[in-house]
Amino acid sequence: MEFHEAAAVLESLRQHRPKLGVGTTRRMLEALGHPEAGVDFVQVAGSNGKGSTARMLERVLREAGLTVGLFTSPPLADFRDQVRVDGRQLTRADVVALVEDLQPSLADLRAEDDAPTHFEALTALAIAHFGRSDVDVAVLEVGIGGRYDATSAIDPVAGAVTTVSLEHTDLLGDTVEEIARDKAQVAPADAPLVTGATGAALEAIRDETDVITVGPGEDADVRAVETGMPSRVESSVSLTAADWALETNLSLLGQHQAENAGVAATLARQVADVDPDTVATGLRQATWPGRFEILGTDPTVVLDGAHNPGAVETLADLLGRFEHEDLNLVFGAMADKDHEGMVAGLPPVATAFLTEPANPRAATTADLAAVFENHAETVAEVPSVAEAVERAIRTAGADDFVVVTGSLFAVAEARDRWTRPVVPKDGGRRLAGRAVFAGATFPDATVADVDGRVLGVLLREDQADRVADRLDSIGGQCRRSSTGTPGDAVATVLSGTGTQLRELARTLQDDGVGPGHGGLGLARVGRELAARLGAERGSAAAGIGSAPGREVSPPPAEDGESRPPNARSSAAGESTTDTRGGAIERFASDDTALLGILNVTPDSFYDGGEYPGQEAAIERAREMIAAGADVVDVGGESTRPGADPVPVETEIDRVVPVIQALADRGVPVSVDTRKAAVADAALAAGAEIVNDVSGLGDPEMRFVVADHDAALVLMHSISAPVDPDRLGDYDDVVDDVRTELAELLLHAERAGVDRDQIVVDPGCGFGKRAAESFELVDRIDEFHALGCPVMVGHSRKSMYDRVDADAGDRLPPTLAHTVMAAERGADVVRVHDVAANAAALRTVEATRGE
Repeated sequence: MEFHEAAAVLESLRQHRPKLGVGTTRRMLEALGHPEAGVDFVQVAGSNGKGSTARMLERVLREAGLTVGLFTSPPLADFRDQVRVDGRQLTRADVVALVEDLQPSLADLRAEDDAPTHFEALTALAIAHFGRSDVDVAVLEVGIGGRYDATSAIDPVAGAVTTVSLEHTDLLGDTVEEIARDKAQVAPADAPLVTGATGAALEAIRDETDVITVGPGEDADVRAVETGMPSRVESSVSLTAADWALETNLSLLGQHQAENAGVAATLARQVADVDPDTVATGLRQATWPGRFEILGTDPTVVLDGAHNPGAVETLADLLGRFEHEDLNLVFGAMADKDHEGMVAGLPPVATAFLTEPANPRAATTADLAAVFENHAETVAEVPSVAEAVERAIRTAGADDFVVVTGSLFAVAEARDRWTRPVVPKDGGRRLAGRAVFAGATFPDATVADVDGRVLGVLLREDQADRVADRLDSIGGQCRRSSTGTPGDAVATVLSGTGTQLRELARTLQDDGVGPGHGGLGLARVGRELAARLGAERGSAAAGIGSAPGREVSPPPAEDGESRPPNARSSAAGESTTDTRGGAIERFASDDTALLGILNVTPDSFYDGGEYPGQEAAIERAREMIAAGADVVDVGGESTRPGADPVPVETEIDRVVPVIQALADRGVPVSVDTRKAAVADAALAAGAEIVNDVSGLGDPEMRFVVADHDAALVLMHSISAPVDPDRLGDYDDVVDDVRTELAELLLHAERAGVDRDQIVVDPGCGFGKRAAESFELVDRIDEFHALGCPVMVGHSRKSMYDRVDADAGDRLPPTLAHTVMAAERGADVVRVHDVAANAAALRTVEATRGE
């Protein structure tokens, strides 16, 4: 069975069923061998906030060292993102194996006229995946209600009801009390139910079970209070119980999220007795795309999946905290929602761009227009969500807000603009089908079918059709496939001459502009395509990250959405930023730059203990600069397998004196650390770049980098230090790593780190098998789709065991990969042996005639 066939089995299942109950789900679990046995489950129910609470709980439990499963709904981009283990979604191979095992049960149930719904089957597969993954705890977001929801097929060890309001009255009851009683059925047998419900709903829940209450009032068992906003992108919260208390910051804003955090913290202590410090860190690390998610400024762009009147009121409260001029609204909702109640809760709207997500349940723009008639100065009906977002941003002034809301389905389509870039596919030594056609199944397609420049992008069906028509009309080639793609995406492969593709870029940039143009939001694709086909490396037009024969970073869009939200200010209200020396500009030169490794540690895997003293380290740095290093990367903690963690004070004592001395001598320096406190001290001492191998594992790191106006190397890793037993499962390692790095980039930008100050590193060896690390180097150019310089850190790594190079004989394969990386357009290579690698790079440059 292929993935698309397995996905089709799930998609063929009905969405609703004529009867209620958990019996069908339990029968599927029985047929799967009771995978729920041995897993501790937590159910999170509620009218609003259950997804955020589940996400925060999952992140806290992971921070406590547990392996954690998470099941949420609805999907944001693809049903696979609903099922995660330790933050990573189901792979295609997982889906195939699970569906193959479930098929006999599906056949039996159909024969008895008891076929499950899609949600029931997905719930059973999620539970089976968690059992096979040997998770310690699985967090399940309840779909509807509690009593009859498919997730109630298991017996939870802990449960929560976040809030209760009138919803799904056709299924749950006509009153808040009835709905509350239904949701209260997620209560565990041996522990109180945790709830943020109030009033009549709370009293109804108390009739059903013992409770722990969470809320802002003094009478709550756990008092949860938002105490301020230290930045545009974080709230500070205080949680206080009888025997524990903590203060932390949240990326999820608002008093309601403080209460959700209180519920998550209480559940974490019930389930695993997690200490308050760990809870605080885990809560701060939690993110939840599409929930008041800021994706740009000038104008400020916010995505929020508010889908009922209560959620819209919360959205309006958050908007009221930000100074802005006009509100430009992109609104798309499902037909069965209370549109009038939602619109009534909105603040004044200048222009409402009413749109229709690609969902059969979506309300028509005509129906929404009738509701908005007296709630917006101007109303525009735009069938395409992508085009509605383009027009809203194009219309908005620098001090305006653009808000996309009404449903998560609208938010998901809007988010394509920031998460589905145009990807170069021809930057390697040869075209390879696995790279050109990654992310989908293209029946009978081979690389022989493409000619000239080759690029790929995920589009919606109508977008892909229009791009194909336009490219075909000018003689290029467009291959499309929706087989095996995420959600409703169409994998679109563009090929042709540079002239043909530039003409396509020009016509797409005109998409939706002017009267009579039925735009589909393709102007963004046109801008990115033009940038990918842009100037030569090192030219003024190219900027950081450009190279001959390779696409360049996209310039800031004319609407300015790529600028990040403002970073924090100091307690005194003064900016804490300073102007750096511009070491990152060395990575934008005509040549691939060298980052020389200087480990001032006793235990690094290659050179540990060689430069323990300050004088020895300084001399080594001077040698590297003389040999051709552009920047010296100073590290005070080993990330080798089995390395012991180093206390912050010890790491600072190791690196700061060396960095200070080097900076005083004019040596460009980066600091290799995953601790924000160490980065702060190092930047104050003169470092200009932070090389974070944990990918912002320390939640304060992004703010430290922004406060210092420093540069950031953002690496993808599964674990740091390296854990050989923790390997990622990838469908396509390049696509998967690039997608995960894209989310990290957005997270860094929200804190105020400019994208032109970020370098991405796919993280060879960090949670990847040797073959996967080799693939990353071979296809390194595809990471330029992220709009950043790209670094390869491959020096003397254990991945070279694959070519029979033991620890003492890894220089030759390192040099081979240095040459490959340079030829494929890497901007930086990070190496130990500077002189030998510099000679290899000079050879590449000489061969190019540079």
